[in-house]
Amino acid sequence: MTSHDDGTLLPEVIVYQVEFVDHDEPQPDAGPAPSAGPAPSAATRRTARRIAHAAATAARFTAARTLPGLRNAWALTVHWAALHYMTGDEIRRRIVKKQFDHFTERRDDAVTARNTTLKQMSKLVDKAAEDGLSGPEKNRLRDLGTEADRRRNGLAVLNAMPFAPDQPTAEQISRWRGTRGAVRFTCVVVPALGALVTVTVTAPVSALITGPALLGGGWWLSRHPIPLAARPVPAELLIPELDAPADYQLDETRSTTEGQDAPAEQRPADGDEATAADEPVPGSLADARTGEQAAAVLAGAVRAEGRDLAEVAKAVEEPWGWSFYLRFATGSPDELNKDDIYKALITRLRLRRNGLLIEGDPDAGDSAFVRALLRDPFAPDVVGPLPYRPPLSMSIVDAADFGVAMDGTPLVFSLAGLMLLMVADSGGGKSSVMLALAEAVTACRDAVAFNLDPVGTGVGALGEAITLSACMDDELIQDVLDFLLSLCSARARQRARYGWGNKWRLSEEHPAIVVFVDEWPQLSDEAKAKLVRALLLGRKEAVWFEAGSQFGTRDYLGQAIGPKLSARLLGACRRVDVTELLGGGAIAEGYRADLLQAATHTQVNDAGQIYAQGLPGMPNRPIRYQVREVTDAHAAQLGAERAAAGLPDLTHTLTEAGLWQQYQDLLARCRADSTLPPAPPAILLTLREAFRAEQDPDALTVAQLAEHLIADDADRWSRWDDRADRLAMIGRHLRKALTDVGVELSSTRLRHLPGEPTGYLLADVKAALQAFS
Repeated sequence: MTSHDDGTLLPEVIVYQVEFVDHDEPQPDAGPAPSAGPAPSAATRRTARRIAHAAATAARFTAARTLPGLRNAWALTVHWAALHYMTGDEIRRRIVKKQFDHFTERRDDAVTARNTTLKQMSKLVDKAAEDGLSGPEKNRLRDLGTEADRRRNGLAVLNAMPFAPDQPTAEQISRWRGTRGAVRFTCVVVPALGALVTVTVTAPVSALITGPALLGGGWWLSRHPIPLAARPVPAELLIPELDAPADYQLDETRSTTEGQDAPAEQRPADGDEATAADEPVPGSLADARTGEQAAAVLAGAVRAEGRDLAEVAKAVEEPWGWSFYLRFATGSPDELNKDDIYKALITRLRLRRNGLLIEGDPDAGDSAFVRALLRDPFAPDVVGPLPYRPPLSMSIVDAADFGVAMDGTPLVFSLAGLMLLMVADSGGGKSSVMLALAEAVTACRDAVAFNLDPVGTGVGALGEAITLSACMDDELIQDVLDFLLSLCSARARQRARYGWGNKWRLSEEHPAIVVFVDEWPQLSDEAKAKLVRALLLGRKEAVWFEAGSQFGTRDYLGQAIGPKLSARLLGACRRVDVTELLGGGAIAEGYRADLLQAATHTQVNDAGQIYAQGLPGMPNRPIRYQVREVTDAHAAQLGAERAAAGLPDLTHTLTEAGLWQQYQDLLARCRADSTLPPAPPAILLTLREAFRAEQDPDALTVAQLAEHLIADDADRWSRWDDRADRLAMIGRHLRKALTDVGVELSSTRLRHLPGEPTGYLLADVKAALQAFS
């Protein structure tokens, strides 16, 4: 059946094809052989016509989609080569900057010459002190003194001279632009085009690479035209010395070719130009008078730094400046916290060094809150007074009001169950914050406060309101920690016996113990190990620790325990402390505790301002808080009042734990130790801290100690920075400072070091400290 069907179909197909060919090319007088020749020729012509039509269509399609982009590329090249992207003000600033650089070079040269002369004098003075001087050397010293006076007077004259540049005219600016434009065309554009043509002619196969590349670039630029607009003035040219005087006018008309080069969709509409003319963009946030103006200033600064900003969705004037809500088209808002971008924004917005706070929106990855500080956000009327808490008036589980956030949100949280670490530099307000926390604890009816400090008095300003205080005695501190560890074990057994579940049940009979530990890094290694163990065991047993430290890294705390604690507060501190405690991305998220400024003897600066994570009831936001200050005098008054009213009684809970007698013995030792010897003088403690910071070498030179002294009190120890005998003056006043406070500590020649510099031995410093113990 199948064979029959195949045999029937095959002749039909062959006959059909033969008839089709004959019909298509009718030639009656020709035989079958000649009729086969013309058929391929006709098919070739039809194919050629179709190919030509397709090629023309493709060419029109390609040209329509690439020529606008190629024209934009050429316009962009002309825009760059002719320096149309520079405004007249930018060129003016560049011209003035050359004059400013010359002005500063003259002063720098004068300083260098003066310092060279003083160094030569110093060498001769040192030689005179050791070996004496010959006659010519005495004359040389006298001449150098005269020359030093002359150079010093000359430098004083230069420093007194104001920078008064010659402002360029519009013609000079136009000439500057034209000259550099001609150089760019001659040295860059023409050689580049010539090289492209030469390579294409000599090696036509290279067109297979350059052709698609040009077409692809043209296609992309047709879809994404680059606006040919003038850029904002670079940040490095925005220094005040380059600003134009008030009476300076630059008559600069916009180039018509510049406007024509810009794509039509990039040119402003007539209404937009009128609006821009009616409401000009101010030069800084301080000059903004409306939310629209402030938003325009911020948007211009962000876009000038290359960020793809979609919009400034909200701009609100605050008592301390402006707050904004930004949305980005691409990229991440966290990029604004990068050092280079952050510093450039500070300059463009004319803010103080730490006056910009950037917080990513946790609910929208493309958005961020930006706060620009023009004034102090924590004025006294904003922070408010310290609330009065009567004795025994609250529970430790109650939330207490400690301060305020810069957006007006109160800083309210409970200390119950909180293991807290406060990190701040000296002067950052660490002790003040811990005293504020202790003040709330001593007002509780179901919690008592213990105070531990290896080098100071901790929260001792509260006086008798502190139930137990062990300070400046490592052995006693370790015994207190041993007692607390024993209490944790005993309470764990009690919980199991009473069926209280997995945490201690607080009451007036079974109060919590809140232990304040200041200067954690100064604890001995044994005490640090016991403290870390207590931190791990104490939460469930209502033995809670609030610790303070100048540093938050493992090498200072003994173990990497900081990030594991439930709450972390950061005042003015190092960047590494921020990332160690809050994670590697904390800086980008906006936790800029590294920008806070610690207090000095005469300036409060940002003392008491903190960033916080892990506080119960408070959001984990990179926002600044101000903790209300509890002065020592007020703390003493509160402590006396609360001690008179009676403190929570530990008798019942410690008797049940079998630790009452041990506690009484420990308390007797602490009270016997309350008549403390005089604290070591601050200058001696500074020297000891310098040795610790240098990993306790056998000796430190005066030059090394000088850096630490200046870091501790710049006003006192940097007075001689401009003198050639700077180190000699620091060494002399250091000896006097030690003598004035009764410290017997002498300097020595470090003969094992090159030059045999003067320095101090670690053993001598330790011996001097021992005299105060």
